[in-house]
Amino acid sequence: MKRIGVLTSGGDTPGMNACIRSVFKTGVDMDMQVMGIYHGYKGLIEGRVDYITHEMVENKMHKGGTVLRTARSEEFKSEEGTKKALNVLKAYGIEGLIVIGGDGSFRGAEALFKLGIKVIGIPGTIDNDMGYTDFTIGFDTAINNVMNEIYKIRDTMRAHDRVGVIEVMGRRCGDIALWAGVSGAADLILVPERPMPWEDAANILAANKLRGKLTSIVLIAEGAGSSEAFCEYVRAHTDVEIKGTVLGYIQRGGNPSAFDRVLAARLGQRAVELLSDGKGGYAVGIKNNKIVSVPLEQAVNVNDTFDDKLYDLNSVMAKF
Repeated sequence: MKRIGVLTSGGDTPGMNACIRSVFKTGVDMDMQVMGIYHGYKGLIEGRVDYITHEMVENKMHKGGTVLRTARSEEFKSEEGTKKALNVLKAYGIEGLIVIGGDGSFRGAEALFKLGIKVIGIPGTIDNDMGYTDFTIGFDTAINNVMNEIYKIRDTMRAHDRVGVIEVMGRRCGDIALWAGVSGAADLILVPERPMPWEDAANILAANKLRGKLTSIVLIAEGAGSSEAFCEYVRAHTDVEIKGTVLGYIQRGGNPSAFDRVLAARLGQRAVELLSDGKGGYAVGIKNNKIVSVPLEQAVNVNDTFDDKLYDLNSVMAKF
C-alpha cells in the first residue's frame, strides 16, 4: 500500500492531533504517502484532500482540536453520499483510510469498507462510550478538565454554603461524570446507567444539610437530566441552596493529557501497520494496556459496560 488517507469525524477530542502525527510519521517510515482529508466525511465528499507534511504536524500534538478540522455530514449517510466519497478516494488513489472518531464515524467507516475500501477506525471521543476498548482518545483529558473545575466550583459553593451541581457531557454514557466525580470527591453522581429518583437525591442533600454538611457537589451527566432542572426540583422540595453549572465545551478543549498523547500515538501506529499488512475493516483499541484490533462490525455493536463497582465505591466514600 503506497497511499493512505486519514480524517477526523464527529466531535473533536484532545489527542486527535497526536494521532494524526503518529499516522503520518508511521506511514512515512513505511514509505507511504499520507493524505489528510479535511472536515471529515463532508470534506471527503467535497474532495478536500491534500498531502500531510512534516510542517503541518510538528508542534501540534500538544494542542486540542484537530488540524484536519471536523464536521458532521447527513449526505454521507445516504447511499449516494457514500458513493461520492468512494469516488473521491479512488480519484486520489487512496488505497487505505484511517478514520478517527466515535460510534457514528465508525459506522461510516464500515459502510466504506463494504464498498471495498480498506478502512481502520481509531476511537476518538471524550465520552468513552465504545465498549470494545477500555479507553477512547480524549476521555482522560476530559475527566481531568472536569476534575479541575470541580475544585474551583467547590471553593465558591463553600463560601456561600451552597450545593453545586455540575453538568457534564454524556448522553448515553456516564463515564465522564463517574470518573471525574470519584476523582473530585463528588457527593452525588447522577448517570443514565444508574437512574436515581430525584426525590432520593434531594433527600440526601437535605440530610447532608441537617448533619452540618452545607456544601455538596453533584455531578450529573446530560443523559440523566439537566443541572438547572435538577436544581429547580431540589429548591421546590427542600430548603437547600443550590446552583447549577454547565461545563460544555470546556471538557473537549485544552491540551491533551500525557495518557491521551501516548494512547493516540500507539493507536495511530497500529492502524497504519494493519493497512500495511493489507488489512481493512478493523477498529483498534486498548484492552488491559495492550493494543488490540477487532472487526469494525463488532466494534460498533459491543455495548459499553458501566463500572458499577466504582459507582458504589463513590457512594460509600460520600457517606462520611
